[in-house]
Amino acid sequence: MSVKDNLTKITSELPEGVTLVAVSKTKPNEDILEAYEAGQRIFGENKVQEMVQKWEDLPKDIEWHMIGHVQRNKVKYMAEFVSLIHGVDSPRLLKEINKQAKKHDRVIPCLLQIHIAEEDTKFGLDEKELNELVDSDEFKTMEHIKIVGLMGMATFTEDMDQVRREFAQLKSLYDHLKAKLTDINILSMGMSGDYTVAIEEGSTMVRIGSSIFGARNYT
Repeated sequence: MSVKDNLTKITSELPEGVTLVAVSKTKPNEDILEAYEAGQRIFGENKVQEMVQKWEDLPKDIEWHMIGHVQRNKVKYMAEFVSLIHGVDSPRLLKEINKQAKKHDRVIPCLLQIHIAEEDTKFGLDEKELNELVDSDEFKTMEHIKIVGLMGMATFTEDMDQVRREFAQLKSLYDHLKAKLTDINILSMGMSGDYTVAIEEGSTMVRIGSSIFGARNYT
């Protein structure tokens, strides 16, 4: 099936209120343009340099989401244009995003990344760190970022019961956070292998790559 066919199939199956981020990392511009021509406008990248190059080359009405781990020294390269940063996993990173957004007179939407997986390789805040961050005085002074929700990645496992438990845990944290930050509205969880479970557990944004573009190109 073509990129267009894959995209049409997935979007037709997504419930109303669930946003699709087409994960285009490692994919050539031709593939992205095929998805673009089919109506997709939100694309996710995990390397800042690659995203910058694509932003320069491709249509300007594309929303670029940074979905990978972000190094603080790379924030300045994307601060001018990035639409949403998914993986904010420390107060220091949030502070840097605020600083670079200010230089461009922007308010950059961000998701706080929560560690829900049992693997040590995944980044993210735990519940205590999440509460400390949003309750801190410094957080309240950051005028150039806007926390719009949470993001998390489940353990990479065949055990869908475990994946479901992890997503349910993230949804619970999201519901609690909504009492403090009333305008959050994004719960980004679910990828090609587990997005249907994520949606059942309350996800409002899914990140799908291989089911749209085919297997990833490792170069």
